[in-house]
This record gives sequence, C-alpha cells and structure tokens, in this order.
Amino acid sequence: MIANLVFTSIAAVLGIMLFFSFVVAPVGFKSLNEKSYKNFIRKIFPYYYSINLIILILVSIPIYIHHGMIFTLFLLYICCALFVVSLFILMPLINKYRDKKNKKGFKIAHTVSVVINFLQIFLLIIIIF
Repeated sequence: MIANLVFTSIAAVLGIMLFFSFVVAPVGFKSLNEKSYKNFIRKIFPYYYSINLIILILVSIPIYIHHGMIFTLFLLYICCALFVVSLFILMPLINKYRDKKNKKGFKIAHTVSVVINFLQIFLLIIIIF
C-alpha cells in the first residue's frame, strides 16, 4: 500500500510539472496581459515549487525507511535540491532581473530555470519507469 502511495505521489508531481509546463504557463502567457501574467507567475511559482518539494520530501521518507539510500532516493534528492535552488535562488533572481529590465540576465536565469524544470521531469520519468 505504501509503495502505491509513493508511486502515485511521484506520478502526481510529474503530472503537476507537465501540466504547469505545457498548459498553465503557455495559456497564461497567451491569455493575460504582461502585467497580469507577471503577477500571476510571481504568485503561482512559489506554490508550484513548494508543493512539489514537500511531496517529494514526504515520499522520500518511506523509501528511505524501507530501502535505505537507493538510486531512486538519490534521484529524488536531486529533484528536491533543484526545487530549492529554483525557489530560493533562481526565482528571486529572475524577478530582480525582470524588475530592473536586465534582459540578458533575465534570459539566462529563465533559461536555467527551464532547463532545471525539464531535467526534473526527466529524472521523475526515470524513477517511475
């Protein structure tokens, strides 16, 4: 039963990430004006990162208890670390560059955040399959 909950939780994080990346962000970008989209993104991203981070941390506990430090857990910890970096380092940096109209800094930081997001998706796919 715990194994099913762990699998479902990891699949849920993957689903959240895919839905956010391919539905929420693009539809918001196309549907909202620049100011509204900026406000929306700044409100939703902390939740996005935090919820996914919390779910993966909680999922890692039974994995560690039942299996110890295995490769799957190592990959989950990488995903968690990347959520921490995105939440506490990249997101504030992206917002700072955007506010100061530093296009080059924004583009680099945003690209790094997108690469991290897709790396996490890739790692979660490896874990699930």
